[in-house]
Amino acid sequence: MEKIKRYNDYASYLKAIFPHRMQKITIHAGFSCPNRDGKVGYGGCTYCNNQTFNPDYCSPDKSITQQLTEGIDFFRKKYPDQHYLAYFQAYTNTYGSFESLQQKYEEALHHPLVDGLVIGTRPDCVDDQLLSYLQKLNQSHYIMIEYGVESTLDKTLTLINRGHSYAVAENAIRETSRRGIETCAHLILGLPQESENEILAHADKISELPLRCIKLHQLQLIKGTKMAQQFQEHPEWFHLYSADEYINLIVRFIERLNPQFVIERFISQSPKDLLLNNGWGLKNYEFTDKLEKRMNELNILQGKHFQTNKI
Repeated sequence: MEKIKRYNDYASYLKAIFPHRMQKITIHAGFSCPNRDGKVGYGGCTYCNNQTFNPDYCSPDKSITQQLTEGIDFFRKKYPDQHYLAYFQAYTNTYGSFESLQQKYEEALHHPLVDGLVIGTRPDCVDDQLLSYLQKLNQSHYIMIEYGVESTLDKTLTLINRGHSYAVAENAIRETSRRGIETCAHLILGLPQESENEILAHADKISELPLRCIKLHQLQLIKGTKMAQQFQEHPEWFHLYSADEYINLIVRFIERLNPQFVIERFISQSPKDLLLNNGWGLKNYEFTDKLEKRMNELNILQGKHFQTNKI
């Protein structure tokens, strides 16, 4: 019996557009953030700690070429024929002079096994000059921009000190897509003072945008962050989902999500020693197995209750 495909997964998406097996290689290119250096604000977003997702080989003290080489060497034995996407992840990877950005991106693309770039950034840190340049790169290389949206509610964006509105994110995504560049949006589910109905409504609003991918993850409280302090002072602001609760939330979210979107991830796994709470103790594939089992039980399909035609 053929297995029903209940959502658009990222691995299948990559397989459909590349002739090789593909892997992201994370790069720390030494960027800062306008929400830390005073241009937009100070202190960063209340949940942010970049230690939670940088591999050991990532360091701004190393060149981009060195980081790529070390990352590729890690995978080479198991996947000798694999190609790579250089993933500029740490902080805001479009925040710098145009000349500096060109140099960093083109150094990554110079590697013979790198077929494209994935650039993580804020929606208030792109402009026409940069997007026009990336549009040209996109003619010969794969380019995707990942925008940190986090919430579609301005009240939440203010609370978490994002420093921009949802309208800014909408505009950046539309302008990027208009140039033929693929876009991805990050959303955090379970941010403080958001009700479950408000969380589910994110699916409706984000589905109106011309996105290729979406990345979801549960709220994690990281030690030393402003949000961890807020949790200690105002625990009533938060609902920290158990794994089973989050799965039930996610399946309802997926039902409302644009069926053409590719879902790159459902959860994020921060190092246990950085978590204020203990986490779920589940590996990514274990969580996905539980999620797919629940989707099968409930006969959930991505976009089953998608109701917008505004794209």
